[in-house]
Amino acid sequence: MYKLLIVDDEKIERNGIKYLLEEEKQELEIYEAVNGRDALEFLEKNSVDILLTDVKMPFIDGIELIRRTAPLYPDMKIIIFSGYSEFEYAKFAMKMGVEDYVLKPVDPEEFSATINKIIGELDEISVKHEQEQESQEYLGKHFLYQMVYGNLNEGDIKRSREILDEDILDFHRMMLLETDKEFFGRIGTSIEDEIKLSVAEQVRYLNLNSQQCVLFLEPQKESSVERWAVLRSIADRLLHMLKTNYGETAYVAISESFEPGADGVAEHFKALEGLIQEKFYSTGRYVFEETDENVKEMASDIENDTLMKQMKQDIKMKDIMNLRKHFDEMSDKYTGNNPYSQVYVKFIFSNLLKEFYDNMPDADELQQSREIEKIYLSSTFDEIKEIMQANIDKLEQIFGKNPQMIHREIEDIKQYIYENYNKELSVNELAEKVYMAPSYLSYIFKLETGQNLSKFIKAYRMEKAKDMLENTHKKVVTISNEVGYENVSYFCQSFREYFGVSPQKFRDQG
Repeated sequence: MYKLLIVDDEKIERNGIKYLLEEEKQELEIYEAVNGRDALEFLEKNSVDILLTDVKMPFIDGIELIRRTAPLYPDMKIIIFSGYSEFEYAKFAMKMGVEDYVLKPVDPEEFSATINKIIGELDEISVKHEQEQESQEYLGKHFLYQMVYGNLNEGDIKRSREILDEDILDFHRMMLLETDKEFFGRIGTSIEDEIKLSVAEQVRYLNLNSQQCVLFLEPQKESSVERWAVLRSIADRLLHMLKTNYGETAYVAISESFEPGADGVAEHFKALEGLIQEKFYSTGRYVFEETDENVKEMASDIENDTLMKQMKQDIKMKDIMNLRKHFDEMSDKYTGNNPYSQVYVKFIFSNLLKEFYDNMPDADELQQSREIEKIYLSSTFDEIKEIMQANIDKLEQIFGKNPQMIHREIEDIKQYIYENYNKELSVNELAEKVYMAPSYLSYIFKLETGQNLSKFIKAYRMEKAKDMLENTHKKVVTISNEVGYENVSYFCQSFREYFGVSPQKFRDQG
């Protein structure tokens, strides 16, 4: 829709022009000014595509208005209204770039032809501009694509600087975004705008294939440690957007920073492809970093933090009382004047929140993303504390030590043993099934059943072995393997301890 300004000190003239414009059925956004001075004030703050102005007006005439505003908007189309006695003015205005003039009184057919000619010219300019933009965008993405795969030489890079309006090499970091299934081709190009909105800073977007795209990020002022935390926030937002809007599971690999330029881009991209393949081995992990030494040092500090370790142990032990105590101590550490940046603190607590969700049965990944996003959007530390305390309350509800929950967890463990007695069973493995510390599982199993967990497993295996000896002709070594004992000698010893005789003698005695 084009914007048009009518400038005339006669209201009846302005209304007549508006009527004729409405008759044209063109989509126009029409503004009015009652004289040249009002028009000048309007144009100093707003641009228009078409200016229709009378010549003779109070305060500032049409010629002066054109002289002062035409330089501001070189692409603005100008039409003047002129009486016969002002024809010399009209000729002078034409020299200043006025597109056309219309004699007063305005002839409807002449006016229609003039307006349609001007709008046609604007349409041509718009189409040409779009084509130029598309051409620039295409060439830019072509150069980036070739750069990522290492196909550019110095001559190509020099040529890109000459052809393109912008320096496409002005970036210092890349992010590789990969989806589980074919996505980008199915969704179309609209996803580019959503991704840029989620990143919330200057970024170039390049679609590689139906499952991958690369984001090129410009240099920022943060320290490397703070920048890494910001990048983790960006990755979380991207994953959250794809999950929320499209139900799509995705992964992000973040490169380390490098000097802007083409050198090394292909190597960094190969590193990102290698990093993102770690998803095969790292279930539940969605962000992978090609980190530098400062970042590794920060990650190590977090990992070695005593309070963080204590809280992880509290969660494993389902000890909410100590979890609250240690959380309060950690909150005190980051309250008030301290040397930590907002981004760093948000990163610390978002990592703790992930630990909460990792220990929640049937945890909702989408809800986790929303909670982490709320942390990064928090404007005060008190808001972060409220989010964390609400999630500790949620843990307390899940971990509530009521008899029904304990009974259900122990029944789950017993059922797992019944179905997997022929496999290697460790207390650690069983504890993971019900999100408990191994020592805590052993304690509540004994409390619930009156029997030691390892003795329960052995008893069930021995009863199964006894049944096979009585009702099948399988060899002892076969039975040993089928009840979870790879070492037949150890099986025979365990059987003798349990029944008082060896397996073979038990079978011989009937």
